[in-house]
Amino acid sequence: MPPPAATYMVYETRRRDPDPRRAALLVIDVQGHFASLAAPIMPAIASTVSLCRAAGMPVVYTRHVDPVPRRRPLGEWWPSDRIDAGTPAAELLPGAGRAEGDLVVEKGTYSAFAGTGLEEALRRAGAEEVVVAGVMTNLCCETTARDAFVRGFRVFFSADATATATRDLHEATLANMAFGVAYIVDCQRLEAALGKPARSWLDRRP
Repeated sequence: MPPPAATYMVYETRRRDPDPRRAALLVIDVQGHFASLAAPIMPAIASTVSLCRAAGMPVVYTRHVDPVPRRRPLGEWWPSDRIDAGTPAAELLPGAGRAEGDLVVEKGTYSAFAGTGLEEALRRAGAEEVVVAGVMTNLCCETTARDAFVRGFRVFFSADATATATRDLHEATLANMAFGVAYIVDCQRLEAALGKPARSWLDRRP
């Protein structure tokens, strides 16, 4: 569950707006397996996708699918909680906002970058920044954000379009992200930042 609107601002150490000419949206694991966790934030996911898409940003979706045999140590932590390819648990939720042409990355661990080719795809698109949304805040979203940071991307992390099992876990991630990894945003801030005329990501120039 995300915290009440704007409470994340107490964690801010720096503030910056994403540049839609150089940013991409990463929508993490909004799929059948996590439907109950994602349900409260689906309106914020839809708004975030709509705002970023309207600003000309590429939208990338990830789906967690467990490989066969299952990768260690993930299987040790979640021995009875696997997601198999071709099942409803592995499919994106209808409200996730995917459009034709959006890249969908299949991953088998917490980071969307690990062995997926995501970094190369983002570089080809000219992306230097990423906005992270989806589930779970403190696992796949946080790990992907940290991985993006160490790979040289400027990171923005959504406070209201991410969710996890408890508010404490959610807020702990926001505090950690704001301390030295990511700029915290929400739908309201994205609307203010991206509501200006934007060029298509296909037409990026310095």
